[in-house]
Amino acid sequence: MTNNRENETTHGAPLLEVRDAVKVYGGGFLSAGRRVTALRDVSLTLSGKPPRITAVAGESGSGKSTLAGAVLGFVWLDQGRVLFRGRDVATMSRGERFEYRRAVQAVFQDPYAVFNPFYHTDHIFHLVMRRFRIAANRRDARARIVEALDKVGLRSDDVLGKHPHQLSGGQRQRVMIARACLMAPRLIVADEPVSMVDASLRSLILDIMQRLRDEDGISFLYITHDLSTAYQISDDIHIFYQGALVESGPVDEVLGNPRHPYTQLLIESIPAPDPDRRWEVKAAPAVEETGAGDADAACPFQPRCPKRMEQCKYRRPASTTLEGTHHIACHLFGADKNKQD
Repeated sequence: MTNNRENETTHGAPLLEVRDAVKVYGGGFLSAGRRVTALRDVSLTLSGKPPRITAVAGESGSGKSTLAGAVLGFVWLDQGRVLFRGRDVATMSRGERFEYRRAVQAVFQDPYAVFNPFYHTDHIFHLVMRRFRIAANRRDARARIVEALDKVGLRSDDVLGKHPHQLSGGQRQRVMIARACLMAPRLIVADEPVSMVDASLRSLILDIMQRLRDEDGISFLYITHDLSTAYQISDDIHIFYQGALVESGPVDEVLGNPRHPYTQLLIESIPAPDPDRRWEVKAAPAVEETGAGDADAACPFQPRCPKRMEQCKYRRPASTTLEGTHHIACHLFGADKNKQD
């Protein structure tokens, strides 16, 4: 984007915007190997009013975690911007960045990796309370911690004063969600938060996310490869393939009536819950899946697409609005959709 919004008012601005984001790994003077494009001109918006759970879904290497890292400030974009309430995160002042760190929290895939095994679980709560000056005194701090744990269905006596290895995986993940809640965030970036917990706790954690949305007004950017859980809890969904946003919109429309060939392939790969029904998946053309591919390629999905057309080989499809807020980037829905190979 070439327009400058650095000094504009943030009144009425969306909670989060990602504009024309591009991230390329490798290919530089000090980086050997081929260039891998993790994000290809990605744009998306989270309004925040009302709070919503927005899923970002796709297979491994699709750019989901790179997008999450860019939003959290762990990954710097080569092009494009991340804006929070209208302010460019990359140009925020020290004070604005401090507030951004408080308003945008993260819950990661592996809760054990976040803990310092030498400290009790209390440490992660007291650390953020000191850093952000949340509590007025010890009694206030204790009350806030107990309240945060209660939100995620944990008793303080069961987790406080214990080392991380003394807690189950589900308890550790809920402690990390409680820590995020302690900050009273407006957005939580949840990167595969249920992929490392067993099935019995998966629905519990997903239910917590929905309650935090409904009762506390917290929006979520839910990074996942699991379309089933995305359909279960999300309001909106963005489907990524090799760094490109290929289909997006309300989750019922995108997963209930998928239009992009890649989204259709993802849904076909979900096994039916019927032991008498044979699990059959249509085979896609073979393609090397070691990374996000060539940054200069046209449609990233065209080597695997059974519906590819001639222009797919040399021109990247632009996003098209089908109906309402259902968007798709595919030449099948462009002006030349009938000119197939």
